Amino acid sequence: MEVLFVGSECAPFVKTGGLADVIGVVPKALTGRGVRIRVLLPAYQTLADLAANGREVTRYDSLMGGSARVVEVKANGLDLLLLEARHLFDRPGNIYLGPDGNDWGDNAIRFGALCQVGADLAEKGAGKWKPDIVHVHDWQAGLVPLYLRQRGCNVPCVVSIHNVAFQGLFDAGLLEKLGISKSYFTSEGIEYYGRISFLKAALVCCEKIATVSPTYARELMSPEFGMGLEGVLQARRADLSGILNGIDLDVWNPETDPMLPAGYNARSLKKKGLARAELAERFGLEPPRDAPLFCVISRLTSQKGLDLLVQTLPALTGRGAALALLGTGEKQLEDSFLAATRRYPRQVGAVIGYDEALSHLMQGGADAILIPSRFEPCGLTQLYGLRYGTIPVVSRTGGLADTVIDANEAALIANCATGLQFSPVTAFALENAIHRTCDLFAQPQIWSAMIRRAMKHPVGWENSAKSYAALYAELTMMSGKA
Repeated sequence: MEVLFVGSECAPFVKTGGLADVIGVVPKALTGRGVRIRVLLPAYQTLADLAANGREVTRYDSLMGGSARVVEVKANGLDLLLLEARHLFDRPGNIYLGPDGNDWGDNAIRFGALCQVGADLAEKGAGKWKPDIVHVHDWQAGLVPLYLRQRGCNVPCVVSIHNVAFQGLFDAGLLEKLGISKSYFTSEGIEYYGRISFLKAALVCCEKIATVSPTYARELMSPEFGMGLEGVLQARRADLSGILNGIDLDVWNPETDPMLPAGYNARSLKKKGLARAELAERFGLEPPRDAPLFCVISRLTSQKGLDLLVQTLPALTGRGAALALLGTGEKQLEDSFLAATRRYPRQVGAVIGYDEALSHLMQGGADAILIPSRFEPCGLTQLYGLRYGTIPVVSRTGGLADTVIDANEAALIANCATGLQFSPVTAFALENAIHRTCDLFAQPQIWSAMIRRAMKHPVGWENSAKSYAALYAELTMMSGKA
C-alpha cells in the first residue's frame, strides 16, 4: 500500500512543534506493515542543500507566481518529495512567520501551492510511483482533498487534526487565485464566518478524519473545544477516530541518551540523581532532597495554562520545591517567569528559548514535569516524562487524560498510578496537584514505585501503527483498491 503524506514540517528536517515529530516517525513505525509512505514537504531555505541533491520528478513553469519542481530524496530513513519553489519558501527564519513575528502575508498562496502539488501527485503520481491513499496533516495541507474532489479524482484521503485551534483562515477574495470553485464557498463547504478555512476544506472533503488522541476526538465535538467546527465534526462522527501519538524510543531513551551525565533505567534510578544535580546547577537551583524539582518544557501560552502556574508559584516554592522552565512564547509570560527567578532565587530558574539538548537533560533530571494545558490534542512531553521516570502532573484533557494514570487512592492501591491529573483547569486545582505531588514525593517507596511503573508504560508507536494500518486498509476497501 502506497501512501502520500502532505505536511508543512517533518522532524528532524524542519520543526516548530509536535506535528513534525508525527510526520517524521509514523512512516518508520509503519515499516513492515505493508505500508510505504512518501512525505511531500516544502523545500524551505534550511532544506535547500538536501533538495539540490534530489532527483527531479515533476516540474512547473508556473506555480502560484513562479517556477517550481519536485525532487525525491531519501534522508534519515524517510522517502521525501521536496517542493522546491524559491518564490514561496526560500525565506529565513520561522516557516510560518515573517521577521515582524506575524504570519507571512502570502501563507494562503504558499500552502495553497503545496496542496495543488499534493493533489497532482495523488492524481498523476511521480514517475512509476502513485499513491493509493493521501494523508494530509493540519490546515497547511487541507486543500488537497478539495482539489481532488474538484477534479473528480477518487484517491481516498484522511486528514489528521493535530490542533483544531489552527484552521488556516483567509480572505474569500483568494478563491480564484487558489483555484477553488465558488460552489464550495458555502456554510456546508469551506466557508467559516465569511472566510476560507483550509482545515474545514479537509474536514468536509476527506473520507476519514483522525485526531491525535481518543479523548481529543470526543472533545472536538463539543463547543468548548471544537473552535467553531464542532458541528462539522459531529456530522462526521462516524468517520472520526482518535489515534494516540507515540514517541521515538531510540531518540528518547534514558539508558542511551548522550545528553545525560549517565544512562539509567528503572533498576538504576540512583543514576537519575546525577542528572538532577546537573540540571539544578544549570538553572542555579538548590532543591532540597525532600522536595521535588519540577520542570516545564513548553510554548509559553495561555493554551498551555502557564499563566496558572505563575499564580501557583508561591505554593510551589512554599513547599520547598523548585522549578526549571524552558520555553518561549507570549511576552507577558516570559517576563513573568523571568521576574519569578528574581523573586525566588535558587528555587525558580528559566531559560527563554528552546534547546533540544537541554530538554533531554530536564526530562532526565527533574522529578516531575508540569503540563497544565487548557486543551492538549495529545502532548509529547508527558510521554517523554513517563519514559524518563519524570512524573507527569497534567490537566485532565485530550491526550494528557489518555496517557497518564492519576495517583488517586484506588490507583495507588491497585499499583497502577503513573502520574497526577487535575481538573478543572484552574489555579486552585493546579495548586492542589502540586501539593499532592509534594506529599507523594515525601513517601519514597510510593514515589519510586510510581517512577518504575511510569517507565514501563508503553509510549512508542506500536499500537498506534496498527491503528493507522487498519485505517488505511479500510480506506482501500472503500475505494475498491484492496
